[in-house]
Amino acid sequence: MARPARRCGNLPAEVTSFIGRRRELAEVRSKLTQARLVSLVGPGGVGKTRVALRASASLGRSFRDGAWLAGLADLRDPSLVTTAVMAALDLRDQAASDPLALVTSYLRAKDLLLVLDNCEHLLAACAEFVSAVISAAPGVRILATSREPLSVPGEHVVPISPFGLPAPAGNTADRSEPHHNEAVRLFAERAAAATGAFEITPANQAAVAELCRRLDGLPLAIEFAAVRTRTLAVEQILDRLTDRFGLLTGGRAALPRHQTLMTTIEWSYDLLTDHERATLRRLCVFAGRFSLDDVEAVCSQEPVPAAQALDVLSSLVDKSLVTKDEVNGSACYRLHETMREFTALKLKETGEQEATEQRCADYYSNSCGRAALEGRNKLADWLAWADLEIDNIRAVLQWFARRGDATRGTGLATSLGWYWITRATTEGTRWLDAFLGATSADAPTHGWACFIRGFLAVLKNDPPAARRWLRSAIATARSTGQRELLTEALAMASVAEDSADDHAAARALLDQARATADKLDYPPGTLAVLQAQALHGFAEDDPDAARAAASQGAELARVTGDLYALEMMALNLGFAWLAADNPGASEPALAEALRIARQIDDRVSLVYLLGAMACQAALSGRASLAARLLGASDTARTTTGIILLPFFAMRLPATEELAVAILGAPRFEAEVTAGRQLTRAAAIKLALGEPADAGPAAHDVRDASPLSAREAEIARLIANGLTNKQIASRLILSERTVDSHVRNMLNKLGSGSRAQIATWVTAST
Repeated sequence: MARPARRCGNLPAEVTSFIGRRRELAEVRSKLTQARLVSLVGPGGVGKTRVALRASASLGRSFRDGAWLAGLADLRDPSLVTTAVMAALDLRDQAASDPLALVTSYLRAKDLLLVLDNCEHLLAACAEFVSAVISAAPGVRILATSREPLSVPGEHVVPISPFGLPAPAGNTADRSEPHHNEAVRLFAERAAAATGAFEITPANQAAVAELCRRLDGLPLAIEFAAVRTRTLAVEQILDRLTDRFGLLTGGRAALPRHQTLMTTIEWSYDLLTDHERATLRRLCVFAGRFSLDDVEAVCSQEPVPAAQALDVLSSLVDKSLVTKDEVNGSACYRLHETMREFTALKLKETGEQEATEQRCADYYSNSCGRAALEGRNKLADWLAWADLEIDNIRAVLQWFARRGDATRGTGLATSLGWYWITRATTEGTRWLDAFLGATSADAPTHGWACFIRGFLAVLKNDPPAARRWLRSAIATARSTGQRELLTEALAMASVAEDSADDHAAARALLDQARATADKLDYPPGTLAVLQAQALHGFAEDDPDAARAAASQGAELARVTGDLYALEMMALNLGFAWLAADNPGASEPALAEALRIARQIDDRVSLVYLLGAMACQAALSGRASLAARLLGASDTARTTTGIILLPFFAMRLPATEELAVAILGAPRFEAEVTAGRQLTRAAAIKLALGEPADAGPAAHDVRDASPLSAREAEIARLIANGLTNKQIASRLILSERTVDSHVRNMLNKLGSGSRAQIATWVTAST
């Protein structure tokens, strides 16, 4: 049988325009066998990223857990380095764990290669992160790219230089020149891609070689020049660049390499139309990827009409000045970091910087503000938009922070509430703390900001902070007459008190919230109260109360189109039916919640739902499925750092015991191990009974046993010597119910005594 290929994480499928670099690749491979950290160091435009990607693609298969790429070029905040790595590793900051602690815990037993690309503007933060990972995770190797070393102990540096230059005209020492020169080969490849027909010929080879020398062998500069072969002959490109260099140097000396690159970009910039130049320089305000809608809103000002934005953007892509990507089937765009550096200078020179940055800030503030009002009913679409735009939104938050505009910063951070709740609790906490500490209590969004901050504290299992911020939200709501805010804040404060095990305080707050909600026609407030009621029911071991609240909440959430509330209510309803020992009724509710969790990528709910569906499977006699789902839930828990709520956590040991009783310990452990190895998508398909993409890992396993799950559990307790009365007490059942189960078991097994039931249990395991 052929050995299956190991996956290589999130690396791109291929690296385009990669020429030569054999020496550097060999050195990287060699050093990674000796060192925990290898840094590719060189100036901008020399192709460090491409060397790192090519090395990682070839080395990734030698690591059990593959190779993973964390791109840092779009990041401007050093505190978000760990957040970027979490995203690259597909981890989620949605629970109590500190991001760095979560990453190091996750990596501790991993054997993988982590690529940190473009570290130069975040050196101190990257060095701190790398040091923590090296200390905690002995199986992890790190490959970094930067314009200078990270200066971490044990770092091995591999310099990445521009390509070697072709021999000057008339030099016959190497007759293979220029065709085998790396710089010339790159120019030929990119020119052929641009024109569809370019070739090195005796007529143009001297001009190509001289052009590559003029460009100092810098790959990025060579690519920019090569694109111009669509409209100019090589000799014409050379003449124009020679004139440009002469103007800047006075013919006295060669330009420094960085200035060579910038001069090449400026030459390309000067050849653009007025509309193209205006659009290109304005694009620098986007810190990350951007869409056509973004360009129309932010960059399409005088002299560029919005109707021409698509044509202008397409032209810039054709000239390789803007890079086009595709995310989830939609086109998006980005700037190379060197191009962003250049265009930022141009934007400042033209005096447009302040106005363009202001338009950008207004655009994202307004977009996120609308989401705060409408997002609950369009949550999946809005989260997909926010996932694409988050680097740009972060840049606007930083812009507000630099300008001391705490009021607008608070508003924007608050409007991102659903993003922080489902994607980035720690980051949301940090932004809100920064702005709330500088804004006045009478600011328009102060109360809601305190509410979101308290909500995040609940998710982070921080009762003291939750109490403090939710009390502030309640006080603000009362003083300003914001009854909608008051309802939600009281309900969330009740949840916080239940989390702190102060159930009396939780009940009092819940009564206040219910009384406030009854006076309003405000569905989000009603749903918040019903959610608090359900959780309070679980906290007080009253599943009937939880089920009643969840059932009412699910109906209201469906009517109003509130996806997040429906997920919570369906999840609560499924839990309540499990607590009532009714696995059949729990299945549709849990399945509905799981489909929503998949749709909005809610990782915390996924942990609970996989575990709950494991309980449901075990109680329904599908022990193999239960064991696999327990394994999948365990893996999901390690990627979020979640601390399970007590009323749920206490059910898992009983589920494990039941599955072990049916399967036997060896088979149970094998199934759990198989479940831990499932991808998130495969685990969800397994839980929902959907066809697996491939392989036997995700089929629905039903175990052949004459006894039901409850009967098998009682049989195990009989084998352990318990009486019917003791079993009834242990399982919280009536003694009459246990007697009935025992009679049924004796009939099914053809047995005449409890001793024979114990013998059957021993033989089955």
